[in-house]
Amino acid sequence: MTTAVAAPFRFFSLQVVRTRRLGPSLARVTFAGDDLRAFHSDGLDQSLSLFLPHPGQSEPAVPVERGWGSPRSSEAESGGGWWQAWRELPDDVRAVMRSYTLRAHRRDADGNTAEIDIDFVLHGLEPGAAFEAGPAARWAAAATAGDRVLLLGPAAADNRAIRFRPPEDTDLVVIWGDETAVPAACAIVESLPAGTRARVWLEVPHAEDVQDLDTAADAEITWLVRDVTGGPEATLATLRDARLPHAEHPYVWIAGESGCVKLLRRHFVGERGIDRRRVTFVGYWRQGLTEEQLREQG
Repeated sequence: MTTAVAAPFRFFSLQVVRTRRLGPSLARVTFAGDDLRAFHSDGLDQSLSLFLPHPGQSEPAVPVERGWGSPRSSEAESGGGWWQAWRELPDDVRAVMRSYTLRAHRRDADGNTAEIDIDFVLHGLEPGAAFEAGPAARWAAAATAGDRVLLLGPAAADNRAIRFRPPEDTDLVVIWGDETAVPAACAIVESLPAGTRARVWLEVPHAEDVQDLDTAADAEITWLVRDVTGGPEATLATLRDARLPHAEHPYVWIAGESGCVKLLRRHFVGERGIDRRRVTFVGYWRQGLTEEQLREQG
């Protein structure tokens, strides 16, 4: 396969090596492949684009031989490169594209990336789900060793798809994320060095989705189980009632459903008076819309 390079991102041809169910709503898929020697990321919330095959396909259909132009580049907007060619493929042929964050990556003895983990939210496949699962959730639930995917990821360790960037003077890290942001949030929390004060809320659909985290930081981690707590307004009420340690220079990272993220950003900036420049907020998804619909809205 041709793997054109346009730093700091490139395509990586990967295969599934193993899978692990983390709970009723979450599954971890581990990928490997020779291409990963060129994978570099220092980001704890590194964003990735994953291309998945349709049922019956041996690999995802992405015309990488058509050259470059990422989904967010000016080349893509002008209709050039693989992006436009990919969009023109028939719906039942064109690879399913979904955005994820890197949960972990492991290096070999030479320091090259050997494996990466991506955690999938199994929306629609949980017991009692009220809606139909999407193609990525169905793929992840059925993934087996040897399944092939294509990844658009970083070839440069420091790249624009990294959002968690606390200023050097940060004396308190505050984190909220729903299940789509749990992989990134967990990676962040586990990486925080000793002496770092952190207050963390992680929201998941079911109690069985709660995970054990190992961190050297002085971190207070609260898991919010939606079966018990409710929706966005309940989340906002919980954070409004929370007492944060005194800090001169706090840094806030919030990610997940766009509507809830906006509510929480207004809370931290407007109600708690935290400098908006020290609040990183990322909408990973929007209630009621597919990723294709979000992409069409720009």
